[in-house]
Amino acid sequence: MAAESRITRYPAVAGMFYEADEKGLRQQIEWSFKHPVGPGKLPEKPVHPLHGFVGYVSPHAGYLYSGPVAAHSYYKLSQKGVPETIVIAGPNHTGLGSMVSVMVEGSWMTPLGRVEIDSEFAEALVKHSRYADPDTRAHIHEHSVEVQIPFLQYIYGDSFRIVPIVMLTQMLRTSEDLASAIIRAADETGRKMVFIASSDFSHYVPHSEAYRRDKHAIDAIIRLDAPGLFEAVEKYEISMCGPGPVATLILLAKHYGGAGATLLKYATSGDTSGDKGMVVGYASIEAPA
Repeated sequence: MAAESRITRYPAVAGMFYEADEKGLRQQIEWSFKHPVGPGKLPEKPVHPLHGFVGYVSPHAGYLYSGPVAAHSYYKLSQKGVPETIVIAGPNHTGLGSMVSVMVEGSWMTPLGRVEIDSEFAEALVKHSRYADPDTRAHIHEHSVEVQIPFLQYIYGDSFRIVPIVMLTQMLRTSEDLASAIIRAADETGRKMVFIASSDFSHYVPHSEAYRRDKHAIDAIIRLDAPGLFEAVEKYEISMCGPGPVATLILLAKHYGGAGATLLKYATSGDTSGDKGMVVGYASIEAPA
């Protein structure tokens, strides 16, 4: 395990979005994988290195609601091999920090242990971006990146590093800039990289309405159509919280030769909780090269 870093980002939502102790959290992650809405089985531990680029859309609600859907992305990722660096971009729910906030040094703690930041990659990303700044404030209370990390630790242990990003400004030009900076940072550092776009879809609408609206956004993602995603969100009034990170994934996938994305699972909080009154929509989507 890497030596302890000077800056440590401690969990903000342990005990709320997921279990706060190691045993309980491992059980909750396994419950997510084995749930009827989930893949239905546990992933095998990957042993070979990652080859090529792969990215995923993954939700970021409490595990009781979105964990089984998120498990589909992590089950597929476990089959791709072991990456050196995992770039995780989510929306900024708190309003703190810069337009695009990148934590460039230190480590993150969860009940499953410590994960180091890939400082070389993060600093290169900021250097090549017009909008991204080194910023820790935006990450202190933000959950959209945090909830992805225990799933990654369950699969990979401490064999990977992360680049945490939260986007306050979510527009096509911001996603284009971020994707370009990630590509240049990957080239400069030579990293084998995975990109996780953290986003939920419709918020607090009837179950059937979430399915209807979210399909328009998901269709654009499957086509790798970043402008079409923003258009669908506006036209169909989809209260998707992370179109910026997802558009960044689309642009990365197209750069690395991807022809389309694959919907692994869509469900709502009603599918996992049983309450189909006012729900939140969740999707796991894979965008390989």
